[in-house]
Amino acid sequence: MSAEKTMDLFLDTLFAKVKEAGIDKAEAYIMQQESFKCMMDEGDIGDYSSSVAGGLSLRALINGKMGTAYTQAFDDDAADMLVSRVKESASLIEDESEQFLYEPQGDTYAIVETTAKTPYGGTADEKIAFAREIEKLALGKSELVKKLGSYTGVMSTHTDVRIKSTSGLDLARSVDYVIPVVDAVAVRGGKTYDGMEYNIYTDISEANADALAAKAVENAVAMLDAQSVPSGQYEIIIENRTMADLLSVFSGIFSSENTQKGLSLLKGKVGETIAAQSVTVVDDPLMPKRPGSCAFDDEGVPTYTKNVIENGVLKTLLYNLKTAKIDGVKTTGNASKGGYTAPVKVAPANLHIKPGEDSIEKLCEKIGGGLVITDLEGMHAGADAITGDFSLSAKGYSVKGGKKAGTVTQITVAGNFFTLLKEVKSVGSDLEFAPFAGTGSPSVWVGKLSVAGQ
Repeated sequence: MSAEKTMDLFLDTLFAKVKEAGIDKAEAYIMQQESFKCMMDEGDIGDYSSSVAGGLSLRALINGKMGTAYTQAFDDDAADMLVSRVKESASLIEDESEQFLYEPQGDTYAIVETTAKTPYGGTADEKIAFAREIEKLALGKSELVKKLGSYTGVMSTHTDVRIKSTSGLDLARSVDYVIPVVDAVAVRGGKTYDGMEYNIYTDISEANADALAAKAVENAVAMLDAQSVPSGQYEIIIENRTMADLLSVFSGIFSSENTQKGLSLLKGKVGETIAAQSVTVVDDPLMPKRPGSCAFDDEGVPTYTKNVIENGVLKTLLYNLKTAKIDGVKTTGNASKGGYTAPVKVAPANLHIKPGEDSIEKLCEKIGGGLVITDLEGMHAGADAITGDFSLSAKGYSVKGGKKAGTVTQITVAGNFFTLLKEVKSVGSDLEFAPFAGTGSPSVWVGKLSVAGQ
């Protein structure tokens, strides 16, 4: 019997027992995840793992209280246990806030492309072969790169989510993503620098091994000549992926849950100008081939594309059912669970800064002289997600006469994210997503920031 058929039979049994127990409103949330990792170590496979994890959560509204229970087993005993524990859980809840399970309204759900052409984005053998290839290619690009770091290889994840409820919901989605990584180590004299390159795909066949290896080696070798710069105020361009990482750190400011808890300075700011006119921030769960894409959120609500900031004006916060009720608005379809045992929170899906028209070269021409930041380190330690303040170690390159000049290291860039949004001078056209963050951005000329260097 197929896994899908087995789950269908279990859910039929579970909901029959839910009904027998006199529970009118209940929801099953199932998540199954298969993960793969193959990292190379001087021609051999160093770090290899393949795992399957997941389970089911049952939520039930009983006398206005939300009970929860979990299982990784799918048999009659597990169904009995879930019903018993969900009733017990509800009886122990002291939270008086109103709780919700989604009641469908004859909804239409979008079709979103999120799965690979081949199961799991390629076979294990194909991913191992690709990991070997990028290692071999990277080692042949420069005599200054004689070894690679421990993060050279391929990672992939296949995730299945299903939501079924007593109100008639029965939704399913699957997501595949593959991340090849090249970690080149350049050595000359007493200097050693890592250069990393990676990207995200739905299928390993979409990745270009030679391009990934070449970029990683280029990044590493370029940093061998990097120097610091005198401290001062500099015109700054933050490169696309680095800006995407910075947006990720501060993405919580758009969460209605955080504004309601006093953890975001955007409380009460909807309709106000909070950024430069050139800044539009989009939450787009319907983008094809993105791991954050989904036709429905983790409460079963249909998702849609929305401008969070539009031409500098804050248009909306992000909501789930509970936070929307508190603020007297409709949910934006941003309910999110970190796993089948996790509570329902609020999170963006493919949050990104809408690209403009300027290439990175054009942005450099515009600033004339300054710095392009290609890497910010220690973001979670050096950035305050509530106040917006940040002070971060950085790398990049200088711009002189509107052209790329020497590489730069051993500097610290400081500023405030809310101020940065207002001071944006120009938004680039080179939209990229940070694979490990799920947020995206083009390169952005953010005006002047304080730089501590020599």
